[in-house]
Amino acid sequence: MKTFMLLLGLCCFSAAAMDWNIQKLTPSTAFRGSAVLDGVAWVTGSDNRVYISKDGGNSWLDISVKGEPLTDFRDIEVFDANTAIVMGAGQGGLSKLYITENQGLSWRLLFDNPDELGFFNSIAFWDRNNGLLLGDPVGGCYVILRTADGGKTWQRIAKDALPTLLDKEVAFAASGNTLIVGKRGRAWFTSGGYSSSAYSSADSGSHWRRRPVALYDDTQTAGGYALAFNALGDLFVLGGDYQQRDKHDANLVYRRGYVWHKAPGTTPGLRTAMVCHEETCIATGKLSTDISHDHGYSWHPLLINGESQGFFTLAIEGNTLVAAGDDGRVAVHTFE
Repeated sequence: MKTFMLLLGLCCFSAAAMDWNIQKLTPSTAFRGSAVLDGVAWVTGSDNRVYISKDGGNSWLDISVKGEPLTDFRDIEVFDANTAIVMGAGQGGLSKLYITENQGLSWRLLFDNPDELGFFNSIAFWDRNNGLLLGDPVGGCYVILRTADGGKTWQRIAKDALPTLLDKEVAFAASGNTLIVGKRGRAWFTSGGYSSSAYSSADSGSHWRRRPVALYDDTQTAGGYALAFNALGDLFVLGGDYQQRDKHDANLVYRRGYVWHKAPGTTPGLRTAMVCHEETCIATGKLSTDISHDHGYSWHPLLINGESQGFFTLAIEGNTLVAAGDDGRVAVHTFE
């Protein structure tokens, strides 16, 4: 076990300690998908990599998809201890879905991108059967696919159900959190590219509305990268610029009621994932991590082993958090 020291401020704040179980799996792998359910932690990444841990991160089992074209698994949806869908991201046929029903002992192709111009960004499911898939724009609007049979078949949401695409607007596949779903058929996704937007649907993805958010978006590679909720149900949008990962502090906003707010105290830089356990929230990007003790309304830098570092993706269930990032790094933390 390693100890993470939290720098809560230059003065007036006392340091706190969190014990994380950190491992380095394959150094060449970038892990961008994560999930935890029923005591099993899952991470997915480049070159068809998939790993699970059933002992709190002490050991990890390689259950990667073998014998298939190499792609970048940037999202995962887990339904029980045995069943999961992984999403490959890439141009055209590199965007695929695979499913396992035996905890990774075997995988089968579930869905193959039919559009050579398409690019999958994120998946999210309300339950075992019903879910959405977000893809890059094709034909002048985002590709939003909906399934009602666990991903066996998908239907594209009508183009006129989406707002007109903004000039140079794009979505990012950074951490599996570009698209999220909530109760009673609600769903959200975020976008960037000289603009920052949050899209929302109240009817299981059949129709969408767009609202601007005040994130840094002065370049084609900037804007919204991920979404999250705190324990109170407030929506957070995270972002920045992956070509300037250490710059700009307009990287996190939240909606409380019907008003958007900028959360003070975040470290400048791209943020691609956030999770909360009760009032404690953690937001991270490749280079650095922040912590909040008031539901995400204010933040402080989180130093890991005395230095600033971060992850691409975070996931949480109950009091168990899993993190994964660049250079094959994975971590599990259990909140007390």
